[in-house]
Amino acid sequence: MNQMNSPLIRIGVFYDGNYFLKISDYYYFQHERKARISLEGLHEFIRHQVAEEEDVDVRLSQITDAHFFRGRLSATEARDKDRLFHDRLLDDILMNLGVQTHYMPLKTRDGRLQEKGIDVWLSLEALELALHKTLDVVVLIAGDSDYVPLIRKLNTVGTRVMLLNWDFKYEDFKGETRVTRASQQLLEQVTYPVAMHDVIDRGLQAQDDVVESMFVTQSEPAAFAPSTLPVAPKPVRPAGPTAAGPVGTVGMSTIKNLKNGFGFVVMPPNNLFFSYADLTEGDFNDLREGDWVEFEVGRNHRDEDCARKVRKVQAPQLSDDDEYETINAHHAVSMEL
Repeated sequence: MNQMNSPLIRIGVFYDGNYFLKISDYYYFQHERKARISLEGLHEFIRHQVAEEEDVDVRLSQITDAHFFRGRLSATEARDKDRLFHDRLLDDILMNLGVQTHYMPLKTRDGRLQEKGIDVWLSLEALELALHKTLDVVVLIAGDSDYVPLIRKLNTVGTRVMLLNWDFKYEDFKGETRVTRASQQLLEQVTYPVAMHDVIDRGLQAQDDVVESMFVTQSEPAAFAPSTLPVAPKPVRPAGPTAAGPVGTVGMSTIKNLKNGFGFVVMPPNNLFFSYADLTEGDFNDLREGDWVEFEVGRNHRDEDCARKVRKVQAPQLSDDDEYETINAHHAVSMEL
């Protein structure tokens, strides 16, 4: 171990934001840990990992620069997709940790949002800072082979590169298989490849404090203030399948098909889609199929009915006749404000 009078190891951390948020979603919705990655905890892990690889005291391993790159929706699109709150929440976290943000507008091509130019921008910033601030170690949180030229150039100027990479597979909400895996070219070029999926699973099993601190311990803040919507003393019994009603209609019904941060509220003739961003209180991972919820009918960016301001409520007390008819109506209850 080097002594305390050894030179400081200056670390620059560079996030491919889209890649990192996919990783965080995986641990929140798919992994048994059911929690998001804590940026503060991840930075502490990076300091310890670099100190171990560089054989220095962890006090000499310091993050001097951190940068987050991501394509971003316009304010209007984020509002229509109900992403404004979560975008601002992420900004608050990054700002409080001193992470500099770099955003580029997302472009729509062939009906799909595409992120173009982020990898080039990240590479240019990382190389410039490595040269001008003499970074000793660049930590790259990414998986795309587009970053291979950056790593090769950093190698030529004597900056070591640590790659935090993940390898996992799961089935998404639509039943499609999703795979996240770092490019083999990246793994071959970097100085310190770190297989984070293995590190995390082993650390959680061993109850390692540094690994445990990499996860957020509190529930996600709600996108809406706690609901002040009036609750009827007894739900209106529908005579048959109940349409969702106009925007602003308040309803009570049950949940079905919860998976990967999405679900549906039973409301014939078309069940209402909602996501974790639509909760007014509580944690999405605490919801169960069959739970009763109160919600407000809204419209999504495709001008389709959806559920907003969703919150879990007690199941209504029904008589035998009420319960029979409610079940026949697919548990649909609605009431206009």
